[in-house]
Amino acid sequence: MAEIVLGIGCSHSPLLAIDWSEWQRRAEADMANPALNLSDGRFVTYDELVAEVGEGWAAVAASEQFAASAARCQAGLDQLADELAEAQVDVVVVIGDDQGELFALSNTPMISIYYGDEIATNDVWGRPDKPTWMKEMAKGYMMDKVHRMPAAPDLARQLIAGLVRRHVDVGASSHVDNPVKAGFGHAFGFVADRLFRDRTIPMLPVLLNTYFPPNVMTSARALEVGRSICSAIEESPLDLRVAVVASGGLSHFVVDEELDRKVLESLGREAQERLTTIAPGALNSGSSEILNWIMTAGAVAHLPLAWTEYEPVRRTAAGTGCGVGFACWRKE
Repeated sequence: MAEIVLGIGCSHSPLLAIDWSEWQRRAEADMANPALNLSDGRFVTYDELVAEVGEGWAAVAASEQFAASAARCQAGLDQLADELAEAQVDVVVVIGDDQGELFALSNTPMISIYYGDEIATNDVWGRPDKPTWMKEMAKGYMMDKVHRMPAAPDLARQLIAGLVRRHVDVGASSHVDNPVKAGFGHAFGFVADRLFRDRTIPMLPVLLNTYFPPNVMTSARALEVGRSICSAIEESPLDLRVAVVASGGLSHFVVDEELDRKVLESLGREAQERLTTIAPGALNSGSSEILNWIMTAGAVAHLPLAWTEYEPVRRTAAGTGCGVGFACWRKE
């Protein structure tokens, strides 16, 4: 029987894929963003944010702080990679959001499971017209060129069938027609590039629509579907050790440390119902990727929460940036 033996929560911010000396590039993007999402559901410009909250983070949003923060983040990623190596898994289920890399707004499923033989990434961020720092980011996302890696079609088909039996209306995808036009994106490439350590491990992608209303699931539904994923995988007759990875998050592009800590403190089985109280208004834009964590928490609820790490990276004086989080569930 298949067994889920490891759970991982892993942010995939561009800050984790580029050198800290280039973090200012993302600060510039924040300042130009006309719709910075706040956890009360509002969207504001950077100037409006400054008028509301001030610029109290100026001392933190400095290059000397970026270097120390980057070192802590990379240490967290190294620890997750160690956990994955020690678990010796046969398949990695990645629960991540698609941001228009594979699916278009002409047809965006709420949730889709890939059951093809091979995953192919899109190369949009590595093309000649992109700036140098973005090409470096693209390497960390496996989007500098078309990369191909093995999927897990047998388990994926069983997962789809198991979810349908559990009344989860799931979408399904079997192949990538032309990855130069549309392919797998950063939520999946980052996990393979940073955590697999050049090992070939079949990946089973679970693609959520977290970014694009109106068909975004609630936090309560995400937790419920995660638990169904666990049941469906563990009824499979395949003899597989499985890891489940949440890719993305936490709060961005305005860091909400209170929200992020609530998520991290609620990942253990005893506290998971608190995750269902997170309002949809808090889960817009980048913060919507918290849904990937909630679904993963449901899928690995039978495993003890071993550890979490948190780094609130504020890259502007008004506190924009990303709440970077790492978590691990495993048997004691």
